[in-house]
Amino acid sequence: MMKSMKIGRAVLYCILIMLAFFMLVPFAWMLSASLKLNQDIFVFPIQWIPDTPQWQNYRTIWMKIPLLKFIVNTGKITLIVTAFQLLTSSFAAYAFAKMEFKFKNQLFLAYIATIAVPWQVYMVPQYIFMRQLHLNDTHLAIIILQAFSAFGVFLMRQFYCGIPDSLCEAARVDGMSEYGIWAKIMLPLSKPALSTLIIFTFVATWNDFLGPMIYLRTEEKKTLQLGLRMFISQFGAEYGLIMAASVIALIPVLIVFLSLQKYFVQGIAMSGVKG
Repeated sequence: MMKSMKIGRAVLYCILIMLAFFMLVPFAWMLSASLKLNQDIFVFPIQWIPDTPQWQNYRTIWMKIPLLKFIVNTGKITLIVTAFQLLTSSFAAYAFAKMEFKFKNQLFLAYIATIAVPWQVYMVPQYIFMRQLHLNDTHLAIIILQAFSAFGVFLMRQFYCGIPDSLCEAARVDGMSEYGIWAKIMLPLSKPALSTLIIFTFVATWNDFLGPMIYLRTEEKKTLQLGLRMFISQFGAEYGLIMAASVIALIPVLIVFLSLQKYFVQGIAMSGVKG
């Protein structure tokens, strides 16, 4: 019995290692391509370590486009959107999980049902609405549209449902307000769910391309993902520079994920404990 369990575990580990390898290959290719000339990038078989690494690619990207400005713009939008989603999602989730009010379940189901609606369906009405508010070509338009997340509310609500109601009842008996319960009891206990939401929101906002492309026209307001597109011209693309800039763009995402990854799996697991 023990021997079969060990064999099964070994097979599982081998499968997971192979999957991890296949997932990391594109990132390794991107790093390798960022150190090559254009004509060497698509040579087959792939030369993973170039004979003459083109380190100047990492210098050229800062001079070819205003990359620092794009990074600052992207960082500003991402941090503000992430902060707003943490606030709005955790606040709404507390109401749906721990408070009683009329039509609570119906409102929750109606709000969560919006996850199934593709963004392309209401993309045009949103654009018209932002234009009427004179918010086109502003970062505020993107921040407003992404400040609320039905998925975030669902994630936080599922986690809150796993926290005993007796904690809230005891706090209410002691005279604590609902705002105090949310801030002093629920949030400190919700680090795994909050960390998971931070990762999802940060990655999605940092990598967003379509939203900024629709709303931002002025070059000084553009984000990093739009900046990468500037390496593509009518007559070709500078793939070495694109890959070098992509490596730079990947660093903040890696930092955020590695900083919070110890809570990530726990948050995903515990958010589905209780419906």
